[in-house]
Amino acid sequence: MNEDSMSKSICGSCGSAEVDEIKLKNCTACDLVKYCSIECQENHKSQHKEACKKRAAELRDELLFNQPGGSHLGDCPICFIPLPLYLPKSILKSCCSKVICNGCSHANKIREWEERIEHSCPFCRKPTAKTDEERDKNRMKRIEANDSVAINYKGVQQYEKGDYSRAFEYYTKAAGLGDAEAHYWLSHLYSDGLGVEKDKQKEVHHLELAAIGGHSDARFNLGCHEWNNDNKERAVKHYIIAATQGEDLSAKSLMDAFKIGLISKEEFAATLRANQSAVDATRSPQREAAEEYYQNKN
Repeated sequence: MNEDSMSKSICGSCGSAEVDEIKLKNCTACDLVKYCSIECQENHKSQHKEACKKRAAELRDELLFNQPGGSHLGDCPICFIPLPLYLPKSILKSCCSKVICNGCSHANKIREWEERIEHSCPFCRKPTAKTDEERDKNRMKRIEANDSVAINYKGVQQYEKGDYSRAFEYYTKAAGLGDAEAHYWLSHLYSDGLGVEKDKQKEVHHLELAAIGGHSDARFNLGCHEWNNDNKERAVKHYIIAATQGEDLSAKSLMDAFKIGLISKEEFAATLRANQSAVDATRSPQREAAEEYYQNKN
């Protein structure tokens, strides 16, 4: 039985129809065929392998090159404006693991000063931790609650201490909870062989999962990987997606692609407009006031 004539209502190996006593299950890799048993799936493996591998790759690319709705950072939970990709323009609160933009954080400090009240988190309103010990205690509570952001941050702390094996453990746990940032950090460990053996395949795997989750830096790194492997059309696809998220290095890389004709003038211009639009979407008077304040303070 070949793939073209195969019906999804019958077993791809033995031809049994799906009736009350026979339940068919899809091939989990490609969804092209169904089987009535594990034995039938194994028997049909050699005939189905090539088509399955091809379709699985197509499905993966459909997912990989789908334009994400925004960055993995999402919106500030207070002002609901997209968080800037430049991380120092936001702050991670240890009490609730929420990432707050500097605009909302600064506005909260002004309110506290004007009302002469105790410092507290602008989101959950818990008193602000005054020492590193208090902050670590808060984060451990979030880790115990399986908070992926807190778990990933703990991994970053271990990474900065040089304990890459522990960092790997925390990143792996956070990644298992769907944290795109953790997948991005895992790609670095596999790239540099820190706490694990160097593994290019696993590095790319985690970059892809991070990119699918909206991580623009991971997307840019994938573009570089494809470009260096002479898969320039795939590289351009990655650069376009990352650039439209507001990632600047991808926008600059597209200039090289434009010069050798891999992207049209119209598409290049449209991507640059989308890039600027993404950056503009992260701005607000409140954030600009905070930036001016911190610049003057320094």
